[in-house]
Amino acid sequence: MVTRFKYIILFLVAVVLIFSGVSGCTTLHNASTPLSPSNLTGTAEPNWTFPTTDNQANISLPDFAAVVAKVKPAVVSVTTDIAKGSGFVIDGEQGYIATNDHVVENAQNIKVTLDNGETLSATIVGKDALTDLAVVKIDATDLPYVSLGNSSSLAVGEWVLATGNAFGMGLRVTEGIISGLNVTITLSSGEKLYNLIETTAAINPGNSGGPLVNMKGEVIGITSAKILGAENMGYAISSDSARPIIEDLIHQGYIIRPWLGVYLQTMDWLTAWLNNLPTITGVLITNVTSDSPAEAAGLKKGDIITKFQGKEIDTAQALQEAILDCYIGEAVEITFVRGKVTRTTHAVLSSTPPPQS
Repeated sequence: MVTRFKYIILFLVAVVLIFSGVSGCTTLHNASTPLSPSNLTGTAEPNWTFPTTDNQANISLPDFAAVVAKVKPAVVSVTTDIAKGSGFVIDGEQGYIATNDHVVENAQNIKVTLDNGETLSATIVGKDALTDLAVVKIDATDLPYVSLGNSSSLAVGEWVLATGNAFGMGLRVTEGIISGLNVTITLSSGEKLYNLIETTAAINPGNSGGPLVNMKGEVIGITSAKILGAENMGYAISSDSARPIIEDLIHQGYIIRPWLGVYLQTMDWLTAWLNNLPTITGVLITNVTSDSPAEAAGLKKGDIITKFQGKEIDTAQALQEAILDCYIGEAVEITFVRGKVTRTTHAVLSSTPPPQS
């Protein structure tokens, strides 16, 4: 009897809840205010449709084929005994070809294959590891060539083409846009490249040294690097940065910069432990060049540079950048640790000596 009574009560409660409009769902409107057209805010426009594009400028894709026809004959494949890359002719009468330093680095033999399939031996005119640029020369005349454009006028979103010896399989062309300007990246070696152009055009192994061109067929960048594992993120040295370096490489074979004359290694706990050094910060001098400003200032192998011009130095790259910010002939203050003693000396920076052949 008690059980039946409980069921009757529960049934009556359920009926009351149903008729009172209570439920387990969230209400979408106030039950006391019915949702009707008269309750809507704003002005309805029953005749509205999506705008047409008649009043917008017609945008068409550029003629990629015409750009390729202009540029590709001047692009070359560069093959050495240790690497494969690309380049492009910048002087058709002198046989000068621009490429990357890392393409020809430590190369004993360099072969250049032209777009027509002809292969010629090349010699290094000059190269610069700091900017990853190099110029090689072949004994040929009347070659198709391309001109450097003005990279300072570029805008994000512009179309570009990258041409190069992708994967060593011969010249290939990829398209993309400029996705970034004035980009700085750090290479696996720890060195930095500045003022780069970022592009979505595919940059594959073997593309290094090839041209990145605008839709006028002008070289506005020299493809140099990509981030491993990243899609559509390739980097090119801007033409405005490359132009003076290429000119100096042709004129004198190397780049003249402020020079201290030391070989460096960034300190860390392992280096300190292996060499029984008193600190894990700073930059270790691994060698001092003879007749250099560093030697004249009394710096020695095993010294640890901790400050340059009063600024803390914690990496070899940081010291290199600090030296480049100075001028040739400038006297600089260097704080270093020798043994357990911190010392200070002064050096007068000189110009970079010619590379040894």
